[in-house]
Amino acid sequence: FLFIVGVSIALALMPRVEQGVAPSALRATVLKRAARIVGLGLLLHLCALFAFDLAHYRVMGVLQRIGLCFALAGVLALYVRPRGQWTVLASLLVGYAALLAWGGSYAPFDNIASRIDHALLGVHVYQIDAATGRGHDPEGLVSTLGALATTLFGLRAGDWLRRGDTRALWAAGLVAMAAGYALSYWQPINKNLWTPAYVLWTGGIACWVLAVVHRLVDLRGWPAWGRAFGVNAIAAYAGSAFLLYALVATGALEPLYQHAFAGWMTPLWGPYVPSLAYALAFVGVWWLVVRLLDARRIYFKI
Repeated sequence: FLFIVGVSIALALMPRVEQGVAPSALRATVLKRAARIVGLGLLLHLCALFAFDLAHYRVMGVLQRIGLCFALAGVLALYVRPRGQWTVLASLLVGYAALLAWGGSYAPFDNIASRIDHALLGVHVYQIDAATGRGHDPEGLVSTLGALATTLFGLRAGDWLRRGDTRALWAAGLVAMAAGYALSYWQPINKNLWTPAYVLWTGGIACWVLAVVHRLVDLRGWPAWGRAFGVNAIAAYAGSAFLLYALVATGALEPLYQHAFAGWMTPLWGPYVPSLAYALAFVGVWWLVVRLLDARRIYFKI
């Protein structure tokens, strides 16, 4: 998703800059939208605090990370030339890799990113280890360095896409995957830490997927099956979260899961099939919601 955030910045912002719109005017738009994304993430976590009766409020999260990366990548897109963006991307990868290596461990709670996050955020992280008292957050502040690198990679890929340079997408994808795989012998491909190897490996795959979808959908006219989710991404993400919190707060989630899924599926197929069926049903409900919204041209944006 962060890769596509970068692609979207290239497609939405850069043409307006080339048309002569002042970067300062666009900067205000970027920062205001980023603040609203972060604010929505904080609101979701406030609802989760009461729905799940949590002991502590969590400050960081998925939307908070997206908002931060959108703000930083957007400002870099407005004020820094492509060569400078590549320099920032390389600096993030090298600097973050060195920081993780200096920390020694890559284990949850023990790695340097978790230790810094816990020092800065205290108990307001995703998880606290009861045995050691250390904290860990998979969307923490420090690992956002790797997430920003992914967003910048998407920014450069988006610029290639809008210029029709699909060869660059294929070449960059191959180089990035090869580099990520090679780097994984030194540091793991790990999403929780958003390691440089993870940035390169997944960024390379994303380049290839973007090139394939562009050819099939934009050039050959194949149906864009994910469009309804794409144009109402915030509505789907926030709406599904609010629904989950409401089900938990009202006590309806457990009986719903037991009667509709686990009660009769578990004896036949074990515990994993009902869990998968519930997840698919939940996504299916929101697919219908966004399809209906799209059909009526109703789009929620922040």
